[in-house]
Amino acid sequence: MGKKLHLLALPIAAAALAVLASPAQAAAGYDRCQDGYYCMFSGLDGTGDIIQIQDDTPDLAALGMADRAKSDWNRTDSFIHLFSEADYGGCAAVTIPRDKGNFFSSFRDFFDSVRFDGQNGPSCFATLKGSVTDSHG
Repeated sequence: MGKKLHLLALPIAAAALAVLASPAQAAAGYDRCQDGYYCMFSGLDGTGDIIQIQDDTPDLAALGMADRAKSDWNRTDSFIHLFSEADYGGCAAVTIPRDKGNFFSSFRDFFDSVRFDGQNGPSCFATLKGSVTDSHG
């Protein structure tokens, strides 16, 4: 290899190694929630700890999220019923399919169980939407 080609090859090889060594950008915020899951976050705007569930969850304490969630993303086609007590007790609010956002301030650090579709519980408060309480504000 000629001297000029050899000197040119070194910077090109170094640049290629730098590109290959760059870490992949990890998902952040709401984008951590995978399609087909209902996700709850311990912080606002999808920040903090995350849980991802696909089935009824009678006790969020088992996943470390009882009375801790401040935001959610429903990446399913189901209505998600959120209950103030474990085992679907207390009052309930709903997150509609494909919706995401911060919980109303009175619903932050409030929910203890989650049900996909099915029966709702007594409303946590009446809204203009009727007997179903929307969880987002």
